[in-house]
Amino acid sequence: MSMKRAARACILFAAALLSACASPPAPLPTVPRVDLARYAGAWYEIALLPNRFQSMCVADTRATYRIDGETVSVLNQCRTADGSIAQAEGIAKVVAGSQGAKLRVSFFRPFYGDYWILDLDPDYRWALVGEPGRDYAWILARDPRLDAATLEQLLARAAALGFDRQAFVHTPQAGTN
Repeated sequence: MSMKRAARACILFAAALLSACASPPAPLPTVPRVDLARYAGAWYEIALLPNRFQSMCVADTRATYRIDGETVSVLNQCRTADGSIAQAEGIAKVVAGSQGAKLRVSFFRPFYGDYWILDLDPDYRWALVGEPGRDYAWILARDPRLDAATLEQLLARAAALGFDRQAFVHTPQAGTN
C-alpha cells in the first residue's frame, strides 16, 4: 500500500470513528397536551430560525389554523421584498398519542414535516414550536408584539432544548419595529 493510500485510509477511518462518536440530539420534549380548538386562530411570527422555505419572507409573517374535521387547515402568509403577500396553504395531522402537541404538517403532499409545540402559554398567548432535528423553530404570539421578558424566556427555553439561540432572527410586523 502506498504512503498516499495509507494516509487516505487513516483519514477516512478517523472521520468514520469521529462521526460514530457524535451523539444524536437528546429527545425533544413537548408540552403534555394542546387543546387544538384553543390553539386555532391567528398567530404572528415573532422570531424564527431562518429556513429556505421562508426565504422570500421579509415581514408580517403569520399563520392561521382552523380545525377541519380530523385535520387542521393551515394558512401561512408573509410580506415579500417587493411588498406583495405570499401565501401557502397546508394541512396538519395530529400524531397519535401526542395529545395534540405533535403535528405533521404538509404544504406539498405527500411530504410532511414535524411541528411540535415545545412551550405554550397557559392562556394560549404565545408558543415555542420546533422539530426534533432542531433545524427549524418559531416563536409565535397572538399579537404582533411580544414583551421582551417573554421573548427572552422563550429564547432561553429554546437554547435549553438544544436550539441555536444566536441564530434566531426577529420577524418585523407592521407597525411594531
